[in-house]
Amino acid sequence: MTMNLGPMFEPFDIHNLTLRNRVAMAPMTRNFSPNGVPGENVVAYYRRRAEAGVGLVITEGTTVNHPGANGYPNVPAFHGIEALAGWKSVVDAVHEAGGAIFPQLWHVGAVRKEGTDPDPSVPGYSPSGLFAPGKPNGKAMSKEDIDDVVTAFADAAQDAKALGFDGVEIHGAHGYLLDQFLWEGTNQREDEYGGSMENRLRFVVEIVAAVRHQVGPDFPIMLRFSQWKQQDYDARLVNSPEELEQFLKPLVEAGVDIFHASTRRFWEPEFEGSSLNLAGWTQKLSGKPAMSVGSVGLTEDFISGTMASKQESVEQSGIDELAERMNNHEFELIAVGRALLQDPEWLTKVKEGRFGDVDDFARKSLTKLY
Repeated sequence: MTMNLGPMFEPFDIHNLTLRNRVAMAPMTRNFSPNGVPGENVVAYYRRRAEAGVGLVITEGTTVNHPGANGYPNVPAFHGIEALAGWKSVVDAVHEAGGAIFPQLWHVGAVRKEGTDPDPSVPGYSPSGLFAPGKPNGKAMSKEDIDDVVTAFADAAQDAKALGFDGVEIHGAHGYLLDQFLWEGTNQREDEYGGSMENRLRFVVEIVAAVRHQVGPDFPIMLRFSQWKQQDYDARLVNSPEELEQFLKPLVEAGVDIFHASTRRFWEPEFEGSSLNLAGWTQKLSGKPAMSVGSVGLTEDFISGTMASKQESVEQSGIDELAERMNNHEFELIAVGRALLQDPEWLTKVKEGRFGDVDDFARKSLTKLY
């Protein structure tokens, strides 16, 4: 099978960075970093994707230096001598293989439960002490807590630049801390960080502005955001293009260079009356390049667990539709998640039209670093 993959394999420029193509490895939590330190197995995991042609590697979520940032076992940290040394090895390996790499900077917020490492006594932090609407958990953040987290993100970005990373991604999606401030259901504050869209954006805007201040004007900053949450796939931050534009404008002004618009299926339209997906609308309204994501190349429905034949899987993956959308400049970049998690050489096989050689995705892939 041959098909026109269009600009997927064209270079992409942002500031002083040139990506060799427009395909990124999406950030995916892997839980293979004991004590928060990425080891040689993690280095090799990322190297394999770069060796197989991925233009941009976005790391799994890696936690900033705040007591409540982590919520899961064996998640890598982005602070401390050992963890940063581990990340330096990852950066060097990806660069040696010709790729670029951003760390995804992360704070889980109220997703964290007491008893979680590294300090089991630390609660989850959130805007209003809510894990989800009507579901209390952890501590409502004070202004001092907010300032501490803003500083933690800025310091992590500064460390990323010093280690040789090519940019940073700030995780503002999926019901974690930044998203908890954005989402009305979990942000019930009555101060300047709650209420209106402008106020609910304030925390994220402050983080982006602080990161920009630390890294300077030419270091790329990507922000990942989503409508859906882990707790609620039907949740929506905005309900119209007008609301989306209101959401995006302050973030652009604060310093976002690229928006990573997270959706579960990239081909689904975001608003009635248009085929544009969330990334498409984001790029149109913000004037900034957008990255789309969502079930690219999957050969198994991850949610339902149903299997499809190889031929059906190629059609369902929507590679031809993806190429068409990118040819139309709906969005400039595409992130690939579980297909690359399962098969490090997925991109090479797609480029060469070897769809029959693409490995089927299976849940067992989550338990191993392929």
